Amino acid sequence: MGIKLSDKEIKILNSKKGIKQMIITDGHSVSKALRYVKYEARLKSLQEELIKLQQWVAENDKKLVILFEGRDAAGKGGAIRRITQHLNPREFSIVALPKPTEEEQSQWYFQRYINRLPQKGKIVFFDRSWYNRAVVEPVNGFCHEHQYQTFMNQVNEFERMIIESGILLIKLYFSISKGEQARRFEDIKKSPVKKWKFSPVDQNALKLWDVYTEYKTKMFARTNTEIAPWHIIRANKKTKARIEVIEKILDLVPYDPKDTKLITHVKME
Repeated sequence: MGIKLSDKEIKILNSKKGIKQMIITDGHSVSKALRYVKYEARLKSLQEELIKLQQWVAENDKKLVILFEGRDAAGKGGAIRRITQHLNPREFSIVALPKPTEEEQSQWYFQRYINRLPQKGKIVFFDRSWYNRAVVEPVNGFCHEHQYQTFMNQVNEFERMIIESGILLIKLYFSISKGEQARRFEDIKKSPVKKWKFSPVDQNALKLWDVYTEYKTKMFARTNTEIAPWHIIRANKKTKARIEVIEKILDLVPYDPKDTKLITHVKME
């Protein structure tokens, strides 16, 4: 049975982008090509709205921090790249901190993150954040129980202090299934340009799935506060997750002028 297309969808497929997508899509699938072209159009419109958000942050001396958390291969980095693709690079930074140095290990845990918080008019995206100590570190034995408990006792107060100092804080968690994580790991290992990403921590992630879940659940229970709540992004479908996370950021930041109708009127399949 053939696929019934609206006049608008036919017009999309007959466009230059539509024809190109039909050619490169596996099996020349009409539905897949159409879905991807719609995704690209939606992404572009939301990226234009992100530029307005960034301008508002700069012009009003705001300070915005967005945390991206989630299991390995959940799509955090890809989402950040789509969000920042057309932003002014001088007005934002992406922070993905490596293993702490010996000097950093001797400091208060939050110190190296404080050093990366934004100045006025800037946005900082954390690709993993201080919440490493809530999940990744205890699961993999990278911190002691006392260090973990100290962090859990201090993190809400730390976030309250930076929010009261004028920082807008958004906490995002990318949620994927065990099967999807396994599939993505296989794709990464087979890719000549991505296999460098597969680390010893990734190697153990599936075996430690239930332990990650235990610590993730405790993290949500203790740190999902009224002033700094968690926002869950269902991330099994990468394109859908990227759209939803941009919509969420645009919704949460009180920038002006905001095209509310644009942000909410389309739902991705």
